[in-house]
Amino acid sequence: MRVATFNANSIRARLPIVVEWLTRHSPDVLCLQETKAQDPDFPRDAFSDLGYHVVFRGEKSYNGVAIAARARPARVSFGLDDGDEPDDTRLVRARFGRLDLVNTYVPQGMEITSPRYEYKLRWFARLRRFFERHYKPTGLLLWVGDLNVAPGPLDVWEPARYADHVCYHEDARRAFADVVSWGFVDVFRRHHPEPGHFTFWDYRMPRALEHNHGWRLDHVLATPRLADLATAAHIDTAPRALERPSDHTFVVAEFDL
Repeated sequence: MRVATFNANSIRARLPIVVEWLTRHSPDVLCLQETKAQDPDFPRDAFSDLGYHVVFRGEKSYNGVAIAARARPARVSFGLDDGDEPDDTRLVRARFGRLDLVNTYVPQGMEITSPRYEYKLRWFARLRRFFERHYKPTGLLLWVGDLNVAPGPLDVWEPARYADHVCYHEDARRAFADVVSWGFVDVFRRHHPEPGHFTFWDYRMPRALEHNHGWRLDHVLATPRLADLATAAHIDTAPRALERPSDHTFVVAEFDL
């Protein structure tokens, strides 16, 4: 089973890239984040034309998550369902046979002095409780998405420079690690422990992709039983070099399921 994740940074703007990538690679599941499209405007037909069922929840100009899959997903729901602040456009979950899948777009945080950063830290705490309520670490659970955290020094091109960045600050990394400690394995790092692998290159930094000045913000994490079934993982950097790309690219993992 091949599962991919991609922050599209507007599904309508990036639709040609997504369609071409699906046509070329044919994953079983593609998880999308930052779709930036209200539900009536989501390009459902483009996915169905390729043989994908798609579930989604979005809003204009912000957020938005979707799962496109060859098989029809079961038990689909949105949000952290804890009665706190609305977050239906940041989390979607579904089941595919024995596999449970959670796709998240974690808040970015803006600045470490911003209330949005405090919201990001609270969101991670809420997510930890969400996993505790709904799943067990002994199950077959996959957590993917743009998690807006570079977990360690290997995951950002110049870590000392970004010590106070909302995606690398020690509090954000600690909040992320607390969720991971519930029972997740970093599937990509299990297969690629070496440095130099990134999934995001900032538009605002000239020639960031060329110089590989990037961040690893997009992740594929699995419970131990599922991680043991992972046969491969990779980052496809080619779409980031296309015309009008997202600032992120595709991360792919394969499982013997």
